[in-house]
Amino acid sequence: MTSSMSFLGLSSSSSSTVSSMWFYDVFLSFRGDDTRNTFTAHLYHALLQNGIHTYIDEDELRRGDEISPALLQAIENSRLSIIVLSENYASSIWCLDELLNILNCKETKQQIVLPIFYHVNPSDVRNQRGSFGEALAICVGKFNKDVKKVQRWKAALQEVANLAGYELENGNESKFIQEIVQEVSRIVNYSYLNIAKYLVGMESRVQDIDLLLSIRMNDIRMVGIFGVGGIGKTTIAKKIYNSIFSQFDVHCFLTNVRETSNQVGGLVQMQNTLLNEILKAYKCFDVRNVDRGVYELKRKLCSRRVLLILDDVDKLVQLETLAGDRDWFGLGSRIIITTRDQNLLNNHKVDSKYEVKRLDHNEALELFSWHAFEEDKPIEDYVELSKQVISYAEGLPLALTVLGSDLRGQSINQWRSVLDKYKRIPSKNIQEVLCISYDGLDDNEKEIFLDIAFFFKGQHMDYVVKILDSCGFSPDNGIKRLIDKCLITITIHNTLWMHDLLQDMGKEIVRKESRKEPCTRSRLWFYEDVRYVLEENVGTNNVEGIKVVLPEGDDHDMICLSPKSFAKMKRLKFFISHGARFSGRSLDYLSNELRVIDWSNCPLQSLPSNFRGEKLIDFQLYGGRIKDISGQFKCKFLTKISNLSSCSNLQELDILGCENLVEVHDSVGFLDKLVRLHLYHCSNLKSFPRHLKLRSLQVLTLHSCSKLQNFPEIECKMEYLCLISLLGSAIKELPSSIGYLTPALKELFLPGQCTKLMHLPSSIHQLQNLTVVFQTDCVGCLTGIECLSIEGGMDLMRFPISVPHWQHPKSFSLDKYTNLAKEEISLTMRYRTEPKHFHVTTSGMIKRSKPESSAELLLMPVYNWYLDDFSFYCTSTLQELDLSWCDIVSLPLGIEIYLELRILKLRHCEKLQEILLLPPNIQELYASECFSLERFPEVSTKFQFHTSCGLRDLRWIDLSGCHKLLANIGSQVPNPLVVEVCLYFSLFFIGVCVCGLPCACENM
Repeated sequence: MTSSMSFLGLSSSSSSTVSSMWFYDVFLSFRGDDTRNTFTAHLYHALLQNGIHTYIDEDELRRGDEISPALLQAIENSRLSIIVLSENYASSIWCLDELLNILNCKETKQQIVLPIFYHVNPSDVRNQRGSFGEALAICVGKFNKDVKKVQRWKAALQEVANLAGYELENGNESKFIQEIVQEVSRIVNYSYLNIAKYLVGMESRVQDIDLLLSIRMNDIRMVGIFGVGGIGKTTIAKKIYNSIFSQFDVHCFLTNVRETSNQVGGLVQMQNTLLNEILKAYKCFDVRNVDRGVYELKRKLCSRRVLLILDDVDKLVQLETLAGDRDWFGLGSRIIITTRDQNLLNNHKVDSKYEVKRLDHNEALELFSWHAFEEDKPIEDYVELSKQVISYAEGLPLALTVLGSDLRGQSINQWRSVLDKYKRIPSKNIQEVLCISYDGLDDNEKEIFLDIAFFFKGQHMDYVVKILDSCGFSPDNGIKRLIDKCLITITIHNTLWMHDLLQDMGKEIVRKESRKEPCTRSRLWFYEDVRYVLEENVGTNNVEGIKVVLPEGDDHDMICLSPKSFAKMKRLKFFISHGARFSGRSLDYLSNELRVIDWSNCPLQSLPSNFRGEKLIDFQLYGGRIKDISGQFKCKFLTKISNLSSCSNLQELDILGCENLVEVHDSVGFLDKLVRLHLYHCSNLKSFPRHLKLRSLQVLTLHSCSKLQNFPEIECKMEYLCLISLLGSAIKELPSSIGYLTPALKELFLPGQCTKLMHLPSSIHQLQNLTVVFQTDCVGCLTGIECLSIEGGMDLMRFPISVPHWQHPKSFSLDKYTNLAKEEISLTMRYRTEPKHFHVTTSGMIKRSKPESSAELLLMPVYNWYLDDFSFYCTSTLQELDLSWCDIVSLPLGIEIYLELRILKLRHCEKLQEILLLPPNIQELYASECFSLERFPEVSTKFQFHTSCGLRDLRWIDLSGCHKLLANIGSQVPNPLVVEVCLYFSLFFIGVCVCGLPCACENM
């Protein structure tokens, strides 16, 4: 007689920001002619007797075809609709339109729909056949022109016929009504969970979780919802529960699991609550221990479709005793867990996790406005102040709700006063919620959280791990734990981020350590507190860190230091001051527990003599008057970096813009843990450590140290050093010990704009992984390197590169080395595959006006090339040789063995006196402006009409400006005028002369 109750297909709610309230429990839809005075009247009476508020249309005489607005409103304001599908139900246009509206509310408002098949077969309703189909045909006949509406009616009848409901054919009608009323009572008498009045931004999050739940699937799923306190996890869970609980055989929302489980017998109490929710009034369970509770839960739940929500879980044992495994539940069950600790969800192996994100700016502004103004946007005069609140709350719904409620109805001045107060002392209501996650941490994790909140928010992860590790914490595990608890996050840039309200919570925790005596707190941050402690010399051993950040240039914010200001703070680990102004020249004491000194406008001229810096990791002093100090800083008064041998843990040393710095102590060269050493724009630096033994060093920068001439000797293998930059320095040469820098060194930036580089050692070939050598914009070589370009070193005298393993060179360029040819260029190379294109730019090698552009390309594999004696010791695949602008006197005698040479360029070789031989396959020769050139036998031979020549392929000669050669050749040929004219025009082609005169070489 009855069908099992299982209402499927209930979707998430509409996008309304204000939660809906039901006015009626039940709306009755029926065909008056069929059942008004019989079945429907009896059902209506039974519902009223059971306290179920039911709407019934009393208007027997309905006029027109459209449903009245009052009836539509009644449908929308009902929690449940009962549709009595009788034989003639489909003959009424009014009934069919009611059905359309009911099903619409089912989709948009999660209304429950209960069909009653009163003496009709559900199959006949579904397929519109039999007497029910005949009744429908009557309506269709009236609306045969409105095809779309007819189709909607038929689709609605199919949909309602597929819903689970009650079917009466032949049986006891009174008992049938009693069963219906019992089920309706179960549904409507269950109190919907109370949720927030304003649900801004929740809809999209609920829809996301609906997709994870997939309640139409008949599997068993566990879904976790996690996020920071106050983000809206419980509100979302309640909204989902209200939307879907009726689709399950049994359902239970267990609230405050964390809080209840901490009570004596709390776990057993929750097991009993769950059992009694499932069994309802049939039996009151009272299990006495956890194990018995687990047994009963598994036994009672395993065959039922269960919806279970466990809210605010914080320990794995809670999950193990309330929802231990999927086989505890029947098919189609859904278990939803809300928590602040996503690691719990991982350990319990949930099927899906959903992190609740902060509200975006528009959502936050709307939610705040509802609470502050009871409108969806701020009042005009309060817009800017509202934006300040939004910025402060950072999208946290709890904060927006509390702040909006606090500020509602107050004046603008009161708003300003309240906001100033929150900046100093956060809202108690917000802090109590947020502090729950903090309370669940161990002591080590709490210290890490507070240090990040005070000192390291926004800092790079690796940097923070170094600092915290040096303090004896376990930062890798601790930071992971904070992430799992949603107290911090890691940005895409690998920096630590914390919600401002969580940061404020940390500050409030420390403030409560001593409300009236800041000197006894562990950390100081508020400017007036810092000023009081330092000026009154009342610091204590409790103080572990100080941070004060103020805008620069505020003369009223001067903090007056005395020599004793830090004397009592023996455990001080961090001192960070950005923008605050100080007076006082010296300190008697600084704690040797310090890991970080980051101090702008530091008034000290030197550090106290007791300060050894043994645990120092980060040392930054800038914008002050320091003259003798060590560390990472930027100060125009500094003249000397003192002995740092006691700072054995120092890992980063940056010296920035210290214009008066002259000396860096040799001890810097022996800091074994130093990873980065940067000196920038220290224009007077002359003395740098003579020896480097920095086994951990990765980066060495001596940038724009324009008076630094000597590069230190390398005393050990520095296996991590990957970059050296000497740009803008006056370094004259690199030592042979640079070979110790293999295998890590990949980038070597030679001094751009420097005119002092004299020597590169032959040992540079040992740097087998070097990929880039820079000088200004030049790029270069060695093993594995394709290009070497060195520019601007006007005084380079010797450039020996012996690179027997330089296997794949493509380009070698020397530009503006005017003295290079006075000594030597030695290149010893062996190729596995000899390239045909090898570029050498040699322009600017003479002391005269330079050409407008660099010389052309030299295409050659060079072997033992000495420009002084021009000895070439082996054959090659040389195709193009460019020696333009060189101070050479003669080409080498062995050049004729270069059989592949096609192009030879000797432009502006002003000291070149003779060209005795050329390779036999030469095609083009460029030798313009060779003022000293007198002898060129091969060309002289070509101008003798009856003398044969072996240069069969020669088709181009440029000898313009070679006046001495012109005179010598002219004396040997019958028509000197032809030679003079041809050479004057700089063009000499085989068989043709552009001057228009008979060519002297037409028979060659």
